[in-house]
Amino acid sequence: MLHLHYYPSTASMVPHIVLEELAVPYQRVLVDRAVNAHKSPEYLKLNPNGLIAVLVQDGMAGGAGAPLVLYETAAIVLHLCDTHLGAGLAPPVGSAERAHFYKWLMWLTNTLQATLIVYFYPERWVAQGNAAGAAEVKAAAEAKIAGLLDQLDGELARHGQVWFMGAAYSALDPYVFTLCRWTRNFASVPARGRAHLGPYLQRMLARPAVQRVLAAEQLAPPFV
Repeated sequence: MLHLHYYPSTASMVPHIVLEELAVPYQRVLVDRAVNAHKSPEYLKLNPNGLIAVLVQDGMAGGAGAPLVLYETAAIVLHLCDTHLGAGLAPPVGSAERAHFYKWLMWLTNTLQATLIVYFYPERWVAQGNAAGAAEVKAAAEAKIAGLLDQLDGELARHGQVWFMGAAYSALDPYVFTLCRWTRNFASVPARGRAHLGPYLQRMLARPAVQRVLAAEQLAPPFV
C-alpha cells in the first residue's frame, strides 16, 4: 500500500494527482502544517527536512521488508512512473523524449518551484525584521517567475499540442498545473493570463483526477 503524506495546495498535490491518474490503491495522510505537524519528531523521522510531501510504500518485495520512505516531490513522481510503467506517464527510458522529460522535471522543481518559494517566503533570504529587504526579494522573485511562466507558455506554443510534452499526457502535467496555480493571486499576470497556459490549465481542470484531488483537498475557487 502507498501512503501519501500531504497538505492541501502544497507540492504534495503533484504526486496526489499522479496517484489519482494511476487509479491505484493508496491512503492520504494529512500532515497539518497549520499546527506545525511537519516539524514534529514523528514526521521528521520520515523527512528530516520537515517538508511535504512524503511517500511511504509498504515492503516492496512482495509485501516483505522495510517500507520505502521517499521524500522530494520529483523523486516521488519518478518512482511512481517507474513502478507503473503501463500507465505511460513518462516516455520510454533511453528515448529523446525521456531525456526532455527529465529536463523539464528538474527545471520545474529546481528553477520554477525554487523561485516560487523565494516569492512566498522572502523573509528567509534577509536579516530578521528587514521588511524592506523582504519586499525587494519578493518583487525580484515575481519578476523572474514572469519570465519562467513565459518559458512554459512558449513551450506549449512551440508544439501546439494538448499536453505539456505534446499529444500524450505525462507526469509533468500535474507538476506544471500545481506550480501554475500557485500564481493565481499574483498582482502581475498569473499563469492563466497567458495565451497558451490559460487554455492548458482549463484542460487540466477538466481531468477527473484533478477534480478528485481538488475535492479531496477541500480547495475553493479560484483553482488556477
